[in-house]
Amino acid sequence: MEMTLAEKLAALGRLGSATIHEAQGRRGAMDSGIKPIDPGMRLAGRAFTVDSEPADNLMLHYALTRMQAGDILVVDAKGFMESGIWGDVMTAGAQAVGCGGLIVDGCVRDAQSMVDSGFPVFARGLSIKGSGKRQVGKVQKPILCGGTIVRPGDIVVGDRDGLVVVDADEIDEVIRLSQAREQNETALRARLAAGERTYDIMGLDKFLPDAAKI
Repeated sequence: MEMTLAEKLAALGRLGSATIHEAQGRRGAMDSGIKPIDPGMRLAGRAFTVDSEPADNLMLHYALTRMQAGDILVVDAKGFMESGIWGDVMTAGAQAVGCGGLIVDGCVRDAQSMVDSGFPVFARGLSIKGSGKRQVGKVQKPILCGGTIVRPGDIVVGDRDGLVVVDADEIDEVIRLSQAREQNETALRARLAAGERTYDIMGLDKFLPDAAKI
């Protein structure tokens, strides 16, 4: 039976960002500087993209009136580090409309309140400085976030390791490849437990010149 989108997203969330990145040919990784504000935070959902001017969150407020429940706000805030464009009040508004989380190439504030709320937030950093609400940007257009192109409806998966973007048209194949990778790693761990070494299993001897051996 065909999985629903919700089931596919749950599967991707369980598989994790690193496995997905490797399985899809090491594509789609966001800049490793964008991290969860709490290590336990995880997210997986469709991207609702926002192109925001630095130090301004007008378009984020607007996005919350247009997104669908479960969507992840993915925001290009130009990597600006001296303004927290999202905080606890916006988090409350996002939770009220069913937003699945926030990814921002920029900063947020009110971190502890957001951690306590359970709302997953991935950001480049924290800044106590506020933001304006006057600069017009764009929503639901392709953006560059964390050095990676994100299109409306792409799938974003985040956890403690980082963030990865999956093309919406490739979700089934990425799940298949990721599950296969997990199975291979399970078999590898069994061989290690039986006494084999990664150096031998992976055939790494051919890459190491004799001069480097002891």
